Amino acid sequence: MMERKKTDCPALPPGWKKEEVIRKSGLSAGKSDVYYYSPTGKKFRSKPQLSRYLGNTVDLGCFDFRTGKMMPGKMQKNKQRFRHDPLSMAKGGKPDLNTALPIRQTASIFKQPVTKITSHPGNKVKADPQRATEQPRQLFWERRLKGLRSSDVTEEVLRTMDLPKGLQSVGPDSSDDTLLSAIASALHMSSSPITGQTSVAAEKNPAIWLNTSQPLCKAFTVTDEHIREQELKVYQARRSLEDALMADGKARAAENTRELLEGKTA
Repeated sequence: MMERKKTDCPALPPGWKKEEVIRKSGLSAGKSDVYYYSPTGKKFRSKPQLSRYLGNTVDLGCFDFRTGKMMPGKMQKNKQRFRHDPLSMAKGGKPDLNTALPIRQTASIFKQPVTKITSHPGNKVKADPQRATEQPRQLFWERRLKGLRSSDVTEEVLRTMDLPKGLQSVGPDSSDDTLLSAIASALHMSSSPITGQTSVAAEKNPAIWLNTSQPLCKAFTVTDEHIREQELKVYQARRSLEDALMADGKARAAENTRELLEGKTA
């Protein structure tokens, strides 16, 4: 069972309708879906789809898809966030879709050991390849990820996850958000085990003893019990997602059947 409310949408051109469908049963009971109908009866399920259809005829920059209203304050807030966040904008004012982490890579200024080949004519010199490929890395570069947030298709900021109490940050002015970004980046970039800063000296003076290949957190240990707990949570989350998708599929199938029958009777 679903409750439907269809009203006019004054934020869009005349003739456009907004429909809110409230689910009455299933795991998603109480949640609602929002759709829009053009004057010709075409149905739209998302803001990007609506924007592609309207093109340049209507500026949907500050249009809130869920409420159906223009929100100038929201647009101004997004502009300020992009203006003060150089990592989220590329040249030309477009969103930066580059997934490379903002690590400053510099050429090595340290002397490299060389090997003199005496058996070769001209005594050519070559650099040690193992040393040459190891570039110095910027300390505390993870702090450049501070303030970055993920958002869904409706431009709503997603809630960040809560870190376990056993994970403690290392370094100056290090917050939980920075620590989460550092751990995620280490898992993404490195194929070696993530253990944290194992040196006790790194806690006292991280600027000198910090291991740049590990995230900015104190050493931690993952036990078999921790792994089993996470496996159980993943299993429960997958079951909940499976049930929700099945309920949503049945609801959409019932809705399509109802629309088809209404079209035939009309």
